[in-house]
Amino acid sequence: MATGEKAPDAFRTIGELATDLGVAQHILRYWETKFPELKPLQRAGNRRYYRPADVALARRINRLLNEEGYTVKGVQKLLRSKEQPDDGVTPQAAAPPTQFAQPTRVTNDPRNAALDLDRLVKLRDRLAAAIAD
Repeated sequence: MATGEKAPDAFRTIGELATDLGVAQHILRYWETKFPELKPLQRAGNRRYYRPADVALARRINRLLNEEGYTVKGVQKLLRSKEQPDDGVTPQAAAPPTQFAQPTRVTNDPRNAALDLDRLVKLRDRLAAAIAD
């Protein structure tokens, strides 16, 4: 471990976690309001300390939102479905669609515009067919 690095199981401050994830501190505070599962310890002066489980959850939320293209509501549903007891029954709202691929990250790259348009046309056609059935 290099000088200045913390052990993997050490608590992280909001600044350290924000830097690690590449997001602003206010984004982490916002996530705390939207995801009740993300609950860091608060000590004197309301300083936040993220436990290893909080850090793992924040990384997962960041990955789902910023890399996989989920919405906040989508991540909320996904986290709720994971918290349910494993009774072999998958909640309908959280079940992944069987016909559609995982969401991809949206970019403003003009080279991808034709691919995005083609995907949207195919999706529109599938939806129209599903409604017609």
